[in-house]
Amino acid sequence: MKRLIILSFIICLASACKTVDYDWEDFKYAPTPKVTLDVESSALPTFASAKVSFFNMASPDYATSQTFNWTLDFYDAEGRAGVQAIEVFVSFNRREGVPPVYPIVLSLAQVHPTERQFPLPSMIRPTDRFYERVTEFPKTYSFTPSELAALTEINLSTVAVNDYFLFKFIVIMEDGTRIVQYNDNSCDESRGELCDCRVGVRFKNIP
Repeated sequence: MKRLIILSFIICLASACKTVDYDWEDFKYAPTPKVTLDVESSALPTFASAKVSFFNMASPDYATSQTFNWTLDFYDAEGRAGVQAIEVFVSFNRREGVPPVYPIVLSLAQVHPTERQFPLPSMIRPTDRFYERVTEFPKTYSFTPSELAALTEINLSTVAVNDYFLFKFIVIMEDGTRIVQYNDNSCDESRGELCDCRVGVRFKNIP
């Protein structure tokens, strides 16, 4: 009799006695943007995990001689969540009140930066300009400071140290679902999550 009661209790816990449906149970896999930074193209040392490159204003011809190179792709959870397209947005931003330290400091494991490289939340704002819709991956990009200034309609002569250009993404899944923002923790460069919500390039002036 005791065995029957215990067995009935286990079955009840597993399924039969469930009376509440939770939102998190109706989940589906979602893809995330994947950015590969070309660290060799950065004018100053950086790390791929930091998702930040640098233009060095100390060079007299930096506006046309330096490039910001990176490749856009996506994580698809082992084929369980495909991507129809990724919309790419770009913006020019003035330095934060307290920008990240440079040189970049890595974690004790020497893998990820100890602090995020751009402000959160990483969401598309009215100041972000639509650049293009990507449907074939991977897609490689290369921009000079002059080209980015033209894209965002800013004058390079007004740029100051730690100002930056930032690219953000909206992922469109195969079923048409638009993912316009990911959890902030997923977009934090210091966490090493499999989600690259943004990639950017900062201005420095280091002789």
